[in-house]
Amino acid sequence: MSLLVVLEHDRGALAEASLEALTAGRDLAAKLDTALDAVIVAPPGDASAGPTAAWIDEAGRYGAETVHVVVADQLIDYGPDAAAASVLQLADDTDADAVLAAGTDRGNEVLAQIAARADAPFVANALAVDVGDPWSITRVQWGGSLLEDVQLSSDRPLLTVAHHGVAAEPAVEPVEPAVAVFEPELDEADLVTMVCDRDVLSQGVTLATAPVVVSGGRGVGSAEGFEALEELAGMLGGVVGCSRAVTNNGWRPHTDQVGQTGTRIAPDIYIAAGISGAIQHWVGAMASKRILAINTDPEANMVAKADYAVIADLHEIIPAISAEIRRRRS
Repeated sequence: MSLLVVLEHDRGALAEASLEALTAGRDLAAKLDTALDAVIVAPPGDASAGPTAAWIDEAGRYGAETVHVVVADQLIDYGPDAAAASVLQLADDTDADAVLAAGTDRGNEVLAQIAARADAPFVANALAVDVGDPWSITRVQWGGSLLEDVQLSSDRPLLTVAHHGVAAEPAVEPVEPAVAVFEPELDEADLVTMVCDRDVLSQGVTLATAPVVVSGGRGVGSAEGFEALEELAGMLGGVVGCSRAVTNNGWRPHTDQVGQTGTRIAPDIYIAAGISGAIQHWVGAMASKRILAINTDPEANMVAKADYAVIADLHEIIPAISAEIRRRRS
């Protein structure tokens, strides 16, 4: 009996969101009075060496007592059907009490597949969980603009943890986890969807992972106006984002958009220049650790929610910040 936490990885890197899921899982396992186990589906290379060995150690740092490594010749890369079939078989084999994953696109996809196969209910993007009969769960809806209280009755609860809803924290007493290799039985139907090739559109730091994001809104005025933001972001080792109004005007591509219909970010510092802070944008930015708003309107929603605010013209402030950085570095 255990709580199974599905660890997400991509091209040799363990997702930070998986550590959030392990942190939440540690608390939930204590409430259930059961063991905390982790599962890695389709590790690259040797199941006990390379990146997998590091992931196993990391899972132990976050409290996992056993790490189940799922291996099969057909698991050449990420496939939601195959991952769901594998985790469901493992859950049946180990008589797992519940299955948990991070509330990322992949985590929600795999858990939804498991729920469909098991004909069981599934709660996505949970923020708080009270164990009982039934379970009481507060979950994120509409990208964070709504919190919903739900009840879950299931022989084996399935849920994901809202991404950035829990801070990843190692266990007070790390453990050296046991390693168990599991070989699922997969058929052709389980392999209908599988990543077979990739076209790399961007490399390095991305909007979702950048420690610093410098975003511009309608107040930037034009596509050319983003040149100053690009310079500042480059000096700080960050990336440039934008509001929906900017993409609607064609100044930046949709991939740069921060918000409910764009990318949710969680940088160490978010610099929002000329952004009013509509709820849709705030949903994507609210996980930022610190927010600096630059706006001529002291009543703007982003100014009200920011940790720091500069009430001034961004076309003067952004170049001034860059100039000061250059001065201090010279």
